[in-house]
Amino acid sequence: MEFLMQGTGYAILVGFGAVFAVVTVLALWLDINFAGHHSNSENFQTAGRRIKTGLISVDVVSHWTWTFTLLQSSTVTFKYGACGAFWFSAGATLQIMLFGVMAIQIKRKAPNCHTILEVVRLRWGKPAHLVFFYLFFINNLFITSTLIVGASSVITTLTGVSLEASCILIPLGIIIYCVAGGLKAAFISSYMHSVIIFAVIAALIFTVFVPNSTTNTTLGSISNVYNNLLVRAEAVPVVGNKDGSLLTMYSVGGLEFGWIFFATCFGWVWADQGFWQSAIAARPEAAYKGYILGGLLWFAVPFSMATTIGLAGLALDLPMSTQEIGQALVPPAVAYHLLGKGGVIMIVIIIFMAVTSSGSAELVAVSSLVSYDVYKTYINPKATGKQVLLVSRLTVLIFGLFSGVFCIGLIHAGIDINWLFSVIGLLVASVFPPISFLLIWNAVPSGAAIAGALGGQFLAITAWLSSTHILSGELTTITTSQNGPSLSGNITAIVSSAIVDGDVESPAMKRAYKISLWWAFGLSAVTFVIWPLLTLPAGATWSKGYFTFWIILSIVWGLVAGLVVTFYPLIESRKVIIRILTCRPKRSTHSVPSSSSLPSDDSTLASPKKVGKEGNGVAPPDSIDAKLAPGDISIQVPR
Repeated sequence: MEFLMQGTGYAILVGFGAVFAVVTVLALWLDINFAGHHSNSENFQTAGRRIKTGLISVDVVSHWTWTFTLLQSSTVTFKYGACGAFWFSAGATLQIMLFGVMAIQIKRKAPNCHTILEVVRLRWGKPAHLVFFYLFFINNLFITSTLIVGASSVITTLTGVSLEASCILIPLGIIIYCVAGGLKAAFISSYMHSVIIFAVIAALIFTVFVPNSTTNTTLGSISNVYNNLLVRAEAVPVVGNKDGSLLTMYSVGGLEFGWIFFATCFGWVWADQGFWQSAIAARPEAAYKGYILGGLLWFAVPFSMATTIGLAGLALDLPMSTQEIGQALVPPAVAYHLLGKGGVIMIVIIIFMAVTSSGSAELVAVSSLVSYDVYKTYINPKATGKQVLLVSRLTVLIFGLFSGVFCIGLIHAGIDINWLFSVIGLLVASVFPPISFLLIWNAVPSGAAIAGALGGQFLAITAWLSSTHILSGELTTITTSQNGPSLSGNITAIVSSAIVDGDVESPAMKRAYKISLWWAFGLSAVTFVIWPLLTLPAGATWSKGYFTFWIILSIVWGLVAGLVVTFYPLIESRKVIIRILTCRPKRSTHSVPSSSSLPSDDSTLASPKKVGKEGNGVAPPDSIDAKLAPGDISIQVPR
């Protein structure tokens, strides 16, 4: 299904990669000269720990918007109807909101750390540190592989570009600006890419649901889409949906996918240093706010995109084969039918935007793990800031190129994005309970954390392979990526890990933690429980009025989210923008010391012995930090 010439594919891969690398490096130069920020190892890995709410939320959106998000959400909707877009969005939003609780906790417990694994090492010791490094690394590797494999496969299919070339060219562009600017470069690219993605989603929304004369389509209004969906459901009823309807929440397949996605995403988020990196980079007051807002903004990406493209594909009754649907070609097929080759170019561009923005976060995350948790911990504890910075940049280069080669091997071995999606969660979901306990509860010993993480992984793999053999009778990439085995493996990983870790009492929580907890659980309950329950009375087939309400909700959510993503970070950075426009450089800043003057890891992450009276530069006796058990991290929260 080649829609574009091969030259167009290479132009996007090389041209856009080069343009965004240049623009990002230019933005970094402006940041150094007009915002007064330093170029050192501290800023490379933490962006100076001064990122505000708007940019944190945009980074969350960008980091969580994978190629899989844009393509598979529409595919799920094409399979199960309108409920597919909802379950895809809800299944992966709760984790982001709950991670806001972790974000405020790491700012309170270890505001000067560089990675979450530094906290693991100081609390649980070297064995636990090595175990969790293994889990975090394979998570980052498989996430990066999912991004590259998904994007390369689709771009190759649509343009005829060499698969091997795609796997190398995609990370190459990311490497250039990540080597130059590290985490700050990832934040800048995240903003630019997110704005473009929301702009394309807005264009698709208006094409499908708003009357216009520029497209060759039978759609162009909510009413037309609704009528066509009724005809489609009558001709091709959906197995597992009540009355075969495309417009219902009574869907066995949709619900099953939602729960698989829900269980899978906990491991993806909690075992991804990239998410911890953003929390570390945030200002204390922006940590949980950025993640909760980011969750609300991200919900709009798959919900608005899939509701538009997935339902449009069904309403147009596109003759797509099972293989084409499995290859996630629904979005480009719909875009081609609506807008011709220009529509396909738009889809290829946002796929490229998604993989580069998410991929940059993964490269910086791995560089942090290697430079601080391997090099500075075990190889050269007395490393200077310049040495750490050099190792970080080399890691970005080496891991980026290795990821491309690794993905080529996966593709030639017959591994696709669907299999990777099924496997990642069950490999790392067992990280969720112990890492949560690390920052919230202080009674979990090192042995329990290790047993929970490794035991959960072992039991998850056992449950996954056993259920596959029972249900299918054979173990192949197709049978092991089915919904049932994947769900059993992911649920086993989380539940068994929590059981091994044990049940302990929670320490006292401060006001910010309480606020983040209420917001996270409240919004999660609304999106994952209350909303679908309120939808059930609409029946097996929604009325035209209810369908209109659903579509308008997806349109408004998508457009408002796009406006927030575009303008909120600019408003927060208005002072720097004014300095740039008026050519008033700011040469220095006193908020962050130079890398050479930064304390070592052990002194930065203070030991429990330093807990004392308020005013001694340590946490006051009534704080959570002062109540931690021996071996815990104890660091004063910046007042």
